[in-house]
Parts: sequence; C-alpha cells; structure tokens
Amino acid sequence: MVSEATVATLAAIAVTASFPFYLYGAWIVIDTETVTWRVLLRHLRYIVVGLVLTTVPVAGWMVPRLADQFGGLAVLHAVLGLQAYAMLTFALTGIVRIFQAKRAANLYREPDPDADLNDLHENMSAWRGRLRVGVFGYILFWLGAYLIGVVRYLQLYVL
Repeated sequence: MVSEATVATLAAIAVTASFPFYLYGAWIVIDTETVTWRVLLRHLRYIVVGLVLTTVPVAGWMVPRLADQFGGLAVLHAVLGLQAYAMLTFALTGIVRIFQAKRAANLYREPDPDADLNDLHENMSAWRGRLRVGVFGYILFWLGAYLIGVVRYLQLYVL
C-alpha cells in the first residue's frame, strides 16, 4: 500500500505543476491581438491540463480526507479551494456567452481585427466583466489555497 506521505507528495507535485499551464494558457490569449478559433483551442488545451492537474488530486484525494482533518488550516484550505471553484464557475457564465456571441458572428473562423466585441451583443461588456472577475478570483483563491496547502503539507509530512 502507498503511504499517505507519498500520495500527499504526488498531489502537491500535480497541483504545483498546474500553475505553469494556467500562466501559459493566459499568456496565449493576452499575447494574441485577435483570438481566433485556433488560438482559443490552444489556450483551452493548456487551461484544461491545469484544471485536471488541480482537480484530480482535489476530488480524488483531498476531499475524501477532509472530514477526518476538519479544523484549523484544513478548513481555511477547503474554503479557499471551494471559493476558487466558485469563481471559476462565475467566469464560465461569462465565457460561454462570449463564445456563443463570437461564434454566431463567425469571428472565430473569419476573425475581424477591427470588430468591437461590445457591438456583438448588448450584454457583452457584462459577460467580459464576469470572465475577468471570475478568472482573477480563481487565481487569487487558488494561490491562497495552494499556499495554505503547502504549509499543511510541510506541517504534516516534513516537519
């Protein structure tokens, strides 16, 4: 049987490895003048890898063990992690609508660098705001949960 410390180390490595995927995925979109379908898919490939590297350890190992460790830093770690996923859900409510509007206008297949996204739909600025707030919140809460997780890992398995 694999020891708890080994599983904790593998979980820590997976979650740590997710951050560069988030950063590179974000950089792809930030660095691109016009987001085409190809750019969007490339961006999503990296973001999905980051989400999988974070979510599999959370759902498969951390959540099932939470009830046994409920107290102190474990609660803070869980609350920050849940808030990160809540912010991700909030971001998705914006990105799905943006995706639908851009797809309806065929801006992924035939990009128009001069197209004003706010002209595509009357709610576009609100959807873009949701996306920005959600992504920023996700990263902020993810970093908080990550740092608390590192402290907990050090307390439980190293010190």
